[in-house]
Amino acid sequence: MTTRSGRPPRIGLFGLLGSGNIGNDVSMQSVLAYLRMSHPDATIDAMCMGPERVKADAGIDAIPLLWYQRFEGRVFGLPAQALKAIGKGIDAFRTAAWVRGHDVVIVPGMGVLEASTPINPWGVPYALFLLSAWGRLWGTKVALVSVGATVINQPGVRWFSTWAARLAYYRSYRDVRSRDAMRQRGLDVSKDRVFPDLVFAIPPDSADPGIPKIVGVGVMAYYGTNDDRIRADDIHASYTGTMTRFIQWLLDNGREVRLFVGDSSDAETVADITEALQVSHPDLAPERVVAEKITSFAELMRAMAPVSSVVATRYHNVMCALKLGKPAISLGYSGKNISLMEDMGVPEFWQHANRIDFDRLIEQFTTLESNEIQLRETITKRNAELAARLSEQFAVLDSVLFTR
Repeated sequence: MTTRSGRPPRIGLFGLLGSGNIGNDVSMQSVLAYLRMSHPDATIDAMCMGPERVKADAGIDAIPLLWYQRFEGRVFGLPAQALKAIGKGIDAFRTAAWVRGHDVVIVPGMGVLEASTPINPWGVPYALFLLSAWGRLWGTKVALVSVGATVINQPGVRWFSTWAARLAYYRSYRDVRSRDAMRQRGLDVSKDRVFPDLVFAIPPDSADPGIPKIVGVGVMAYYGTNDDRIRADDIHASYTGTMTRFIQWLLDNGREVRLFVGDSSDAETVADITEALQVSHPDLAPERVVAEKITSFAELMRAMAPVSSVVATRYHNVMCALKLGKPAISLGYSGKNISLMEDMGVPEFWQHANRIDFDRLIEQFTTLESNEIQLRETITKRNAELAARLSEQFAVLDSVLFTR
């Protein structure tokens, strides 16, 4: 595709990219792979939270999503609050200039229309609103591709994110629940499509069934959803305690454990769990519990290869396990976790992270292990179907975004 001026298209990627969230970054990788195959002559850059990491990992130019990022960790108190307020005005002009320099801007997946975890309306929701508003004004095609959405109770977050979606040129959702949530928020979704999460376009390194008795456990610095702020500390304590208890059960029943994370912030939970294990199992051999150091989805796939099953909280930890054909239990916190398990044909292996029933978890895990072969067959079949659906979406993007 070339533009009316005869030059190759200028494409921007936008969002919480390069900030340490494995799921967000692999969504970007999926879209980049599509763009480089279908539009090899395009100029691609990003406006994101981790520009230096995106430059290094993706090999594209990138600028900060927020003007205030340069002061993060250097300015505190009232000066920090003042600079943040000033930054909101500056960001309006920065975003306008960046958007105007592109023909297409893609928001690659992510839960940008969600409030599943605590979120500030003047952060990503405001930034996303600016993106879509300026895109509409300048004629730049803003595409929200396979994004997640929820019903949002906080007025500021709901207003910014709903209008961001309303002003976007193209919208698709990663599950039916997300589209239904936007309908409940007053958006006309009659022309919006549902396609799988972008991660399903990434081919797995292997389909190794793993080593029996090695279990992957994905933990999170979990403090509840955006509606749970008052109870955040209690939820975190309960969640961490239950995950620790489950790992202790695995060890007492002859398993080895590999601990996985999905964000740099999850290290605190790993530290709490390993400290508790040192007390409860002082003579534990080091190889019985290994905390994997993960910084990318590719590393996560390699680290998960030896395990035979996975129990995890973060959406993309569970997704990684399923992509590798491994039976998994999702201890999730959002409708997206339920939708993922339904799409993979295993809805019975889910619990909410706010209220994990330990006895039921043991029952689920026992069932998971005893039905391993059948579950692998189901998951493998669903993987192929979802990958094909994403190929269909990329064809739709070619038609909608890259034709005159």
